[in-house]
Amino acid sequence: MSRLDGKVALITGAARGQGRSHALRLAADGADIVALDICADMPTVAYPLGTPADMAETVAGVEAADRNALAVTADVRDVEAMKSAVAEAVDRFGRLDIVIANAGIALPAWGVSDAQAFVDQIEVNLTGVWNTVHAAAPAMIDAGNGGSVVVISSVMGLSGRTGGGNGAADGYTAAKHGQVGLVRAWARWLAPHDIRVNSVHPSGVATPMVLNDAMAVLFADKPPPEKGSDVGNLLDVTILQPEDISNAVAWLVCDEARYVTGVALPVDAGFATP
Repeated sequence: MSRLDGKVALITGAARGQGRSHALRLAADGADIVALDICADMPTVAYPLGTPADMAETVAGVEAADRNALAVTADVRDVEAMKSAVAEAVDRFGRLDIVIANAGIALPAWGVSDAQAFVDQIEVNLTGVWNTVHAAAPAMIDAGNGGSVVVISSVMGLSGRTGGGNGAADGYTAAKHGQVGLVRAWARWLAPHDIRVNSVHPSGVATPMVLNDAMAVLFADKPPPEKGSDVGNLLDVTILQPEDISNAVAWLVCDEARYVTGVALPVDAGFATP
């Protein structure tokens, strides 16, 4: 028996990157998966976002693990769409036990104003997380099965070390710090229902959010990092793999972490160490 047998997990931003990795890991641990993604580009984001073909690959991976998958196309900025997605998930599977609020954006497109870049970061990375959890929590509470919520944040939710001064950097850091506040408040809100809430804070992860043409142009005049210290990590790794984050997520949502709630867990090779 796998440790998540009988559980259902909703994962946002699941078409590719960390979201797909989380979906495949939780499926391997026995969970059925509701994979949600916008599956379309945002004109103010500098790199392509996930596609329907990407989502199909995520679904195929879940099914290869002999688990059921429901693909939902929705924008986390739209709270009514998120409520509809949760209703569809409960109608399909009869329950919802795990929520992974993973969807997020980073680099803005060229020519986007600082003000617009700031707004986009807040709307996707903070309001989108609020929408996700507030859409899902009532169904989890009504079911009475307990559960687990994990917000995928960033080391920029624990540190301002990379600086700011522009709308994208300021908005990203503010949103990621805001997620920590939400997690702490939600841990108190949902504890009486045996629903745990935690956040995970990675440093750089090898996903399309980081490894894309726009990011390469931004750092074109800098030598590629050769060791962990080149990017501020204490351990000698320059970039983490999605599976490194999924390992932490898998632990937080299982019964081995049944008394862990309200925690901001760094998976960052020591980047945010004071």
